Amino acid sequence: MDQFNSKDLALRTQKKVLSRMASKTLANLFIDDTSGEILDELHRVSKEFTGNKAESQKVLKDLVKVAVKIGVLYRHQQFSQDELDLAEDFRRKLRRGAMTMISFHEVAFTFEYSIMVDLLTECRDLLLKLVAKHLTPKSHGRIRHVFNHFANPDLLTKLYSPGDPYGPHLKKICEGLNKLLEEGTL
Repeated sequence: MDQFNSKDLALRTQKKVLSRMASKTLANLFIDDTSGEILDELHRVSKEFTGNKAESQKVLKDLVKVAVKIGVLYRHQQFSQDELDLAEDFRRKLRRGAMTMISFHEVAFTFEYSIMVDLLTECRDLLLKLVAKHLTPKSHGRIRHVFNHFANPDLLTKLYSPGDPYGPHLKKICEGLNKLLEEGTL
C-alpha cells in the first residue's frame, strides 16, 4: 500500500496546474525577457513555416509546459546526481547549438542543416533521459514534438535562406542567443 506524501502531492499538483496554465503570461513569470523574445521569434518562424497559427501555438505551448515542469522539478531538487549530470550535458549541448546557430547566421554560406538537426536531436534525447522518471509519456511526446518541429530540415533550410520572410526572425533569435550566452544564462 502506498504511503501518503504531502510533498509529492504538492509537486504533482504544481506540475499539473502549471501544465494547464501554460500561456504567454505564465511563460513571462518563468522566462526572462530575452528568452521570451526568442520564443516570440520562434513562434513567428513556426507560423510562417507551417502556415498554421494553431500548430505554431501548440509547439510553443508544449515548449513552455516542458520548460516550466523541468524548472519545478529542479527547484524542488527532484533530480538525482546522475540526472543533474545529464542536465549539465544538455546545457552544454544546447549552448553549443546556440553558438553553432549564431555562427551559421554570421558567416555566410556556412549553414549545414545536418549539423543543426544532429544537435537538436542530441538535445532532445538528453532531455528525454533527464525527465524519464519524472514526467508522463504525454510530456515526453511534447518534448519530441518541439524538437522534431524545429529540427525539420525544410524549416532550418528556409530559416537560413537569405532574405525575407525568415531573415529578420533569425537575426533577432541570434541576437537573443548572443545576449544569453554573454550573460551566462545559456
